[in-house]
Amino acid sequence: YVNSSREVRGDFARHKLFTWVDEDKVFSRPTYKAFHALLDNYEMEIGEEEVVTWAEKQENYTFLDAIMETKVMQEAHKFLVSKNAAPADEDKFKDMLHDIWFKLFRRKGARGNDSSSFEHVFVGEGRGTEMIGLHNWIQFYLQEKAGNINYHGYFRRQTVQDDDIVRLMAVQFTWKGIKAKPMCSVFIGTSPEFEVAAYTICLLLDRDGKIDVKLGEYEVEVAVHSFGFQRKLGTAYISAARMEQYANKNSKW
Repeated sequence: YVNSSREVRGDFARHKLFTWVDEDKVFSRPTYKAFHALLDNYEMEIGEEEVVTWAEKQENYTFLDAIMETKVMQEAHKFLVSKNAAPADEDKFKDMLHDIWFKLFRRKGARGNDSSSFEHVFVGEGRGTEMIGLHNWIQFYLQEKAGNINYHGYFRRQTVQDDDIVRLMAVQFTWKGIKAKPMCSVFIGTSPEFEVAAYTICLLLDRDGKIDVKLGEYEVEVAVHSFGFQRKLGTAYISAARMEQYANKNSKW
């Protein structure tokens, strides 16, 4: 357990966050397989200009094709169309998703286009001695497995339900021993299409900031911050903050 969300004061975890993941099962699913292929397409250091190859662009659209086959994204598309926030034509909607998630932009201080919504939210970026972004459990697992992430401990791992299933965690880690992430919210087990759908809906409906959301029986906050005046994500994550009132009453940890 760690008690500072502003700095990394030491490694308080004796073990890794993930002890085992059934990769054969997880990455046999089309959206997870396509998502996995995207994770090595980026220079993780802010300020290093990104170059997108033809093959990488094809991987982007393979991922978009895969998620648009799911009920989650189809419902998200239908909802956005009903709000006049997205085109009804599926191909045009995919192009919109591509611009939101994969079109490069320049972060402050960079000389060239060094970032994208996808890179920040799902892959993570290095900025000096800190890590920013990286709010996805799959990337966390893979980076931890590769020895790049050293998990230091958790702040909260409670859910609304009084059960033993860990679903939403606020954790602390270092990346390659030199870049610290004092606080990182990770929703364990969510699908790539679910996260893309949730963040896209919030962005396109101009819900900048933190939004109270009920996911089944779980009450959480979805935090979305657009980047400047562009339709891009500066950051997006599902926050554990709303769970504090339940944690004090129901926690077993």
